Amino acid sequence: MDQRLQNIKEGNRQAFHDFYFDQHAKLYYYILKYTRSEWLAEETVQMSFVKLWENRENLSASYSLSIQLFRIAKSIVIDLLRRNAVRKTERLPDQADLHHIFQSSTEQSYPEIKNELEYVRNVIRKMPEVQQQVFSYSRIDGFSHKEIAEKLSISVKTVETHITRAVKHLKKSLSLFFW
Repeated sequence: MDQRLQNIKEGNRQAFHDFYFDQHAKLYYYILKYTRSEWLAEETVQMSFVKLWENRENLSASYSLSIQLFRIAKSIVIDLLRRNAVRKTERLPDQADLHHIFQSSTEQSYPEIKNELEYVRNVIRKMPEVQQQVFSYSRIDGFSHKEIAEKLSISVKTVETHITRAVKHLKKSLSLFFW
């Protein structure tokens, strides 16, 4: 059995870290080549490594670690593509909905608030599509993490990750604006 595989099966974080840095770019560009979507490639890579780590005890000694990673990635990208096709048939909040949600009588009374809200909208628009959806469902529509996960066919942990990244992005972007 490959020593790296054995180390990862035993929970050796450094071996996993080394494998991640060795394979991340290869897997990313492989997925990108076939999907032509940077978001899909990055999401697939991240989810693949998470799944590999979570199921490390079940890794097979019969196949190399990279083959097992690419098999995981293949199933994940198929699932993501399937979910994306389902999502396109659902009605998700669009920019007009977000504009309506953010608009208020206060916005019309105070031009500086209107400008600040427009800036916030622009920051949100620059987030990846799924992150925007998760953030909107969570912070605007008030859905729970579990409801969002079910609605978008993703894990609760992925929902939490998207919300954390969105909030960090907003804080960073808004701290520069509201300083």
